[in-house]
Amino acid sequence: MPTNTSVSHISSVMPTYARFPVTIAKGKGSYVWDDQENKYLDFTSGIATCNLGHVPETVKEKLEEQLQNIWHCSNLYNIPNQEQLAALLTANSCGDQVFFCNSGAEANEAAIKLARRYANKVKGSGSAEVVTFEQSFHGRTLATLTATGQEKIQQGFSPLMPGFSYLPFNDSEALDQLQTIKPTAVLLELVQGEGGVIPANQDWVKKLAEICKDNDILLMVDEIQTGIGRTGTLFVYEQYGIEPDVISIAKGLGSGFPIGAIIAKEEAAKGFEPGSHGSTFGGNPLATAAGLATVTHILESNLLKHVTDITVYLDQQLQDLKEKYTFIKEIRGIGLLKGLVIETNALEIVQKAINNNLLILTAGPNVIRILPPLTVTKEEINEFANKLESAFQSIEKGE
Repeated sequence: MPTNTSVSHISSVMPTYARFPVTIAKGKGSYVWDDQENKYLDFTSGIATCNLGHVPETVKEKLEEQLQNIWHCSNLYNIPNQEQLAALLTANSCGDQVFFCNSGAEANEAAIKLARRYANKVKGSGSAEVVTFEQSFHGRTLATLTATGQEKIQQGFSPLMPGFSYLPFNDSEALDQLQTIKPTAVLLELVQGEGGVIPANQDWVKKLAEICKDNDILLMVDEIQTGIGRTGTLFVYEQYGIEPDVISIAKGLGSGFPIGAIIAKEEAAKGFEPGSHGSTFGGNPLATAAGLATVTHILESNLLKHVTDITVYLDQQLQDLKEKYTFIKEIRGIGLLKGLVIETNALEIVQKAINNNLLILTAGPNVIRILPPLTVTKEEINEFANKLESAFQSIEKGE
């Protein structure tokens, strides 16, 4: 079909993203290169997706091997990679069974569907309501954007899905409302990523877990951004001393290859049976080859200890910057998921950083989000700190 040159300035891609003027053409480790061969230090990791850095050799080898055999087959047949990855995830979590999908939104969608099926088919009584928290982010499908506690994400999509209630995050007194609402499940992030890199309070989480246990409420933890080693443990819930009934994961699970999953305890998993849920591409041989290689490398290497150790060094560099620049008001986050709360416009800092060949993110209008790969070195953190400081200096000078 011939191209209409009179409208060639209009992209064929729907304008759902406010893109930065950079075209990424290649990546390796902590760096990417644009189509003009300019090199950037990437402290976004594909929004916490490329946890092993770009094109990690251990994952690349397994994908190349899988490409020689089979790329896709239906979930009507056994998929060995899927079985092995599920066994690895359950052996290293509090869960017993895994459902595979393609993304974080699909993982949370599966968690919500599982909770409703559990209420209707297993418990057979009570409410199928799901409680989430203000400023949360759980995805872009109709159900998961409804679960998301941010009006700006929901604007224009009315009518929203019924069956959701919202409580203030980190508000202990508000948790008492759970005994009135009597939901079937609670869904939360232990570190709110898109909502501003806000960690949950330890005592608040403990109270929440106790209420859920005492009232037969499923505790579902969204580990899309925090999971697969990002915080120094395979899952951040481990650092809170709780055992979720359902864990949703994606992003870092496949080192950039699209894959998501939920891990459920045996009792919660009873909500699903043959025909109750499914996915054409979920858990296919290629996706699970990437996931298996990624998780195996994290568990069998010294990477989790490295994350814990290198986090101390990153925190010190950020603290040094905070002491020098008064517009930095707070450093928060866990592990290699960090947020700088600033008085100035975060997006302006991100744009200045791009000019200095550094890629970082925002998490709201006044928070800079920092997500280096788990493999980051001290030298790369030094480079990051220098480039970020240059961006700060540009802002101070009004350049």
